[in-house]
Amino acid sequence: MEEQSFDAYKPEKIAELVESIGVKKAVLPAIPTIMLGLTAGAFIAFGAMFFTLVMTNHNMGLGPARLLGGVAFSLGLILVVVGGAELFTGNNFIVMAWAERKVTTAQLLRNWCLVYIANFIGAVGAAILMFWSGALSLGDGAVAETAFNIAVYKVNIDPLQAFVRGILCNALVCLAVWLCFAARDVASKILAIIFPISAFVALGFEHCVANMYFIPLGMLISDGEIGVIVFLTNLIPVTVGNIIGGGLFVAFVYWVVYLRKYK
Repeated sequence: MEEQSFDAYKPEKIAELVESIGVKKAVLPAIPTIMLGLTAGAFIAFGAMFFTLVMTNHNMGLGPARLLGGVAFSLGLILVVVGGAELFTGNNFIVMAWAERKVTTAQLLRNWCLVYIANFIGAVGAAILMFWSGALSLGDGAVAETAFNIAVYKVNIDPLQAFVRGILCNALVCLAVWLCFAARDVASKILAIIFPISAFVALGFEHCVANMYFIPLGMLISDGEIGVIVFLTNLIPVTVGNIIGGGLFVAFVYWVVYLRKYK
């Protein structure tokens, strides 16, 4: 019988686990991929909802407030990782299996496209439900004001800055996922998620799926003041940045270090 261990998996083992999971994700049939993508969009939206509430009338300084907001937002990735879902930014890790030639380019792009669209629908759907729920009226409408201000802030970020913030964001998101693979129990996975996710939120980095909730909600609140074009002006560079941050700066680097065969 194999001896049970509570030690964290070493990076070499994490790389093997990430690669094998990447292969499974790439060949997952379309219906479960889409369903899990919808849930991931909603899960990230739950974290964004929690973040919005925490950032309302907080009466704290910049650092403590954003740290607390980051912890609240961590709920989203906790639900994705522990509950099980298909998140576009986390699926940038499939690059490891692709680089190892265990996943084709077509399979990689198929997964990313299906998951991205499903995440979008799930996040926007959650924004609509939040708007209809009346929960934005909490604090005599202060939560709605916070939600609107978050959306306005995001659509006014310079596209180049949005792109760079997207890189930095998904580097931290994928590192959070990487650390989760080191853990052997749920509590450890949650702890591994909180610090990297809190860091990206506190630092103001940009996550495309979160913005699929934040900005459409602001559009609903503003009744046309925020348009589709400015939404895409944020979403497109953030998405490209997320791909580079997660797929290149984390997944590809770890493939080079731990999986690439050297003669």
